[in-house]
Amino acid sequence: MSGVTIGSTSGSPSGTAFHAPLAWLDGRWQADVLLRADADGHWVEVKAGVSAAEAPADARRLDGPVLPSLVDAHSHAFQRAFVGLAEQRDSEADDFWSWRDRMYGVALRVTPRQLKTIAAQLYTELLAGGYTQVCEFHYLHHREDGSPYEDELAMAFALAEAAQEVGIGLTLLPVLYAHAGFAQPALRDTQRRFRTDAPWVWNACQRINAAGLPLVRAGVALHSLRAAHPEDVRALQSLIGDADIPIHIHVAEQMQEVNDCVAATGKRPLDFLADHGLDPRWQLVHATHSTREEIARIAACGAGVVICPGTEANLGDGLADLHGWLGAGVPMTVGSDSQVTRGWVEELRWLEYGQRLGLQRRNVAARPGVQPSTAARLFDASVAGSARAAGLPAWGFVPGARADFLVLDVEADGLAGLPAASLMDGLVFASQGATWREVVVAGQRRATVDADRRRQYVATMSALWG
Repeated sequence: MSGVTIGSTSGSPSGTAFHAPLAWLDGRWQADVLLRADADGHWVEVKAGVSAAEAPADARRLDGPVLPSLVDAHSHAFQRAFVGLAEQRDSEADDFWSWRDRMYGVALRVTPRQLKTIAAQLYTELLAGGYTQVCEFHYLHHREDGSPYEDELAMAFALAEAAQEVGIGLTLLPVLYAHAGFAQPALRDTQRRFRTDAPWVWNACQRINAAGLPLVRAGVALHSLRAAHPEDVRALQSLIGDADIPIHIHVAEQMQEVNDCVAATGKRPLDFLADHGLDPRWQLVHATHSTREEIARIAACGAGVVICPGTEANLGDGLADLHGWLGAGVPMTVGSDSQVTRGWVEELRWLEYGQRLGLQRRNVAARPGVQPSTAARLFDASVAGSARAAGLPAWGFVPGARADFLVLDVEADGLAGLPAASLMDGLVFASQGATWREVVVAGQRRATVDADRRRQYVATMSALWG
């Protein structure tokens, strides 16, 4: 018997109980698992080896193997409206920087109402992709002309309303964005909607948390070392103090950024951050261009990394040192970022396949003798890093974590006929299309398709691009 047992299995009068024929516990599939949640939608009991006959009479029998969902640890919701619109090249060069300039065309025209519609469609798609919490790296704050809305957080609350409408958990990360580059004192005009400083960001975080919105919480973010100079970093750190909130930052995403950082500070970005008080609250987004020495420094301070393989591939950013990050024990999660991919199965597949192509090896993430399954190691690492990335006390099938889970459709393409022990491998490396029978958040089943919501989204896209 595995798992953790708390309390009695005689019934769940003040909560909800589930019985799974198989569940992913302790890095493997285990049979006959009882999962019991309290009235607030958090696990109070996880216990394997409980037959259907022994389960509480009110336990709902789940129609398939059950596994934890993941946190989408890095999202820009408004960029969903740009997906598919940057896949043509009309000049000799095309890279992250040219993509960014085109992406600003969306950023400069979206209204709060449109943002809510776009985000609601995206969040529905993220649920379908197996995410039940999304960390929204939110820097689209002000009116189209750069002036503040009557409520400065109108755009943030549009995202919160979308998340609540869909029923997905949301960690809002208002972003400090003050400079156009390492040597730039201010922003470019095309960045006028992003302008913030440390007090603005800290006030936004406090207001969102004080609102007490169900399934919504806030941390903070710094856009990058390009956009938040050392004095900005120090100012925000001073305001945050010891507050137990997540702190996210884009870092070392492109080599130009690395070279510019060296020119401006004398240090590479990860090395620079390691000198400036990193701790386990920090999530380093992308961290694509690293050295083994930098990885060791990040591991020593306890910060995590958020890798976004689909976006990094789409933008031509490069390949993270997956073997190095995993080997050093650095907490790792994945994110949808620009929304070109919107499910964690594809992110994990891309994460491993990129390594295979770069290194000309197979099963790069596997750990022979400990965790020989590549898919299992990547999935377990992502589950383990999810709570800290989202600012939650726990994640997965453990007491205290929110009662979120996925029910696998074993008849789905790529899974049908596989032995139970190979279902995780098949899910990540063989499945195509819909793979979930159910997506559950806080003990409640969520819809992964909404025709009315999609129609509203299509109308918004027509208004933006028609």
